[in-house]
Amino acid sequence: MTASLYSLLLCLAMDRSHREKKLPGPDDTFSPVFSSMQNVSEDSGQRNFLDGPSPYRTRPDNTSSDEALKQIKTANTVSISPELFEKLYLTPQKAVKGDLRGTFGNPTPIALIGFLLSCTPLACELMGWRGAGGNGAATLGAYYFCGGMLMTLGGLLEFFLGNTFAFVVFCSFGGFWFTLGSTLTPAFNAYGAYASDPLKPHEGLTSAGFHASYGFFLLFMGLLCLLYLICALRTNIVFVTIFFGLFFTFVLLTGSYWQGAIGHASAAANLQVASGAFAFLACLAGWWIFFAQMLASVDFPFQLPVGDISHFIRSGSDRLQDKERFSA
Repeated sequence: MTASLYSLLLCLAMDRSHREKKLPGPDDTFSPVFSSMQNVSEDSGQRNFLDGPSPYRTRPDNTSSDEALKQIKTANTVSISPELFEKLYLTPQKAVKGDLRGTFGNPTPIALIGFLLSCTPLACELMGWRGAGGNGAATLGAYYFCGGMLMTLGGLLEFFLGNTFAFVVFCSFGGFWFTLGSTLTPAFNAYGAYASDPLKPHEGLTSAGFHASYGFFLLFMGLLCLLYLICALRTNIVFVTIFFGLFFTFVLLTGSYWQGAIGHASAAANLQVASGAFAFLACLAGWWIFFAQMLASVDFPFQLPVGDISHFIRSGSDRLQDKERFSA
């Protein structure tokens, strides 16, 4: 009995002594050491990162706030997918020097809206909706300040971002809208030169010479759209639809002007309505991709698909890399 009591007292004393060693007192400093945070370099021994600068700090002591903010912005830069890049810039993604795309805004929507605000009313006028007509003369200002100015501005900005395809497309169509606007402007006397009476320059708009001559400009605009259509096969379905509609728009308009030049007024009118229908198709696709870009620009919860088809036709650089890999 006495031995059992002695053993019990001895155990209680040892337990109390053990707890006094483990628990810190009110004046003690609590300095835990975690094995996962130990510096394992040769010159550090068993030093803990809590005793010095920690690699997990947001800003080191010797770094200014501006430098730290720059580092955070760089670390937070998001790499966008090729599909999103083609939706935003209407061109296949490729490496360019500098970070202008991350510094400035996307100029593609401003060029698109310039095209749409010019071409959509013109398409309705070509189809003669609600009695419209006059070769689009009523929207002359839109050709200058929306189609011409905004598309040229957007194209030049695409140039600085390194987007060659978008740059060429927007600037060439900006030139088209300036050309159309100046042709319909009396001060340029484009149609007045074909009038039989100098005092009645408007008669030149219906002359055979003007129709036959202006048809060539529309014909080669159609050829240009055909080339763009082929190049657009490396982008998305919506962009292909735009150039598909524009190609037939210019081809049918060419036929309309040439039919008018030989006096076939009825055929010319029918071809003009058909060209307006194809132009309206191109504009519908344009409004779709413009809305898709604006949704993506504000990080909207849902996105509109544009039908990426860039993976169907492999790029020339990818084919060259495969060739070099197989030859090696």
